[in-house]
Amino acid sequence: MELLVREMRANDIPQVQNVAKTSWNATYNGIIPIEVQENFLKSAYNDEMMLRRLERSHVYVAELNGEIVGFANFSFVKEDGKVELSAIYLYPEYQGQGIGSALLQEGIKYSRGVKEVYINVEKDNVIGRRFYEAKKFEYVKEFDDDFDGHVLKTVRMVLKA
Repeated sequence: MELLVREMRANDIPQVQNVAKTSWNATYNGIIPIEVQENFLKSAYNDEMMLRRLERSHVYVAELNGEIVGFANFSFVKEDGKVELSAIYLYPEYQGQGIGSALLQEGIKYSRGVKEVYINVEKDNVIGRRFYEAKKFEYVKEFDDDFDGHVLKTVRMVLKA
């Protein structure tokens, strides 16, 4: 397995969009109605938003044998050393192989001055919660998140870097 984690480039956008869609549809099947998923994906992962992500945050891709199989999106580090991990998605068939861990490590490594990494994960996303718990993220709080009219229970977690 030849894994490369690198910064995302503009020409990676179509592959990253496909990872986001495939991962979302698999992860949130039965949790978030498909029409709500599709509305979110169209607004958060359209070409314009992807270019904005590239300008305003750090996006890393995991490339396996030349194919993008996952990505992670970190905000810039704030003055107090806090960073948001807004997305870490993999194709389902590549989960559990250390790729998500490699993306997380890369983001932390290049987030200079980071003291805490925050993530919001849906309570019913058991795979995602287990991943973060295994990486030593700690529970901060739980809240209701109105997601296009669909209320989700969301868990906020933090990793002390």
